[in-house]
Amino acid sequence: MGMRRTSLPGVGTQYDIATRDGRHISVVAHEDGRRFVGFFDPEDPDRCQGTVPLEAEEAAKLAAVIAPDRTDGVFPAGEFELNLVTERIPVCQDSPYRGRPMGDTKARTRTGVSIVAVLRRTGAHPSPGPDYRLEAGDTLLVVGTREGVEELADIIAGAEAAED
Repeated sequence: MGMRRTSLPGVGTQYDIATRDGRHISVVAHEDGRRFVGFFDPEDPDRCQGTVPLEAEEAAKLAAVIAPDRTDGVFPAGEFELNLVTERIPVCQDSPYRGRPMGDTKARTRTGVSIVAVLRRTGAHPSPGPDYRLEAGDTLLVVGTREGVEELADIIAGAEAAED
């Protein structure tokens, strides 16, 4: 199997693919995202047997079927939606958790939200443990549901009474 790439100035790029069994497929990738797939006669590689024009979205869907991303299929499409968000929550000067270990927030237990990193002036601290002390000016990088993240933001700000 071989592939040849040809630049088409002002149009895009043409990719010619010869399969192991001698078939010839050509894809013209236009600069605007459109694609044309052409099928050629194995006996006469200059004679096109047919073309299929594809809009950018159609080409992307076809590509996903032909060469699926390895992360696709972990959960079959339509099974469920995760509805997760990633947000940054600041630790302000008046936060009841300033100067306290992160475990005191009980973030995951109370909200289901995970604190995946603490961003501090000195750098990022990924996967902080419960003993990691929070400081004013820190920013928590969190992952969870929209509702859980909003609840944790209130907890960190002191808008919700701390649990003992």
